[in-house]
Amino acid sequence: MDADSRSTRTTSPSDAPDKGVPGRLAVPAGVLAAVVGAFAYVGTVDPNQPGHYPVCPLLRLTGIYCPGCGGLRSAHAFVHGDFVAALGDNALAVVGYFAFAVVWTVWVVRAVRGRPARIVLGPVQLWSLGTLVLVFTVVRNLPFGGWLHP
Repeated sequence: MDADSRSTRTTSPSDAPDKGVPGRLAVPAGVLAAVVGAFAYVGTVDPNQPGHYPVCPLLRLTGIYCPGCGGLRSAHAFVHGDFVAALGDNALAVVGYFAFAVVWTVWVVRAVRGRPARIVLGPVQLWSLGTLVLVFTVVRNLPFGGWLHP
């Protein structure tokens, strides 16, 4: 076999067979089903009742609230339509719920149109996101940040 007959064929996304709209929506629908299932479970099994969920290990060992502390209580309140309580339990989580909704919607719209859904975050965006989480964590553990305690 000579070198010319051993050429490799590369495929581009345009060479891939079109799955049609239902096929392109399968993964976003699966992700949404998983998220809805998780929220349904947390909405049913109250995290305010002791013994249903484990305690945050960082809070238990150090008394410091991590960025996720209060997230389950926030999701429970959110599912039950108590948005003020959800914000009080974990404001960052509520922002995350809405960010997920926006990203998922963009993903579905792009899938329907047959375009790839890619979110490319550069170093500035990643550092900004990390800084936001760090500032939220520090402020909620300071005396004047008591309004951010779960």
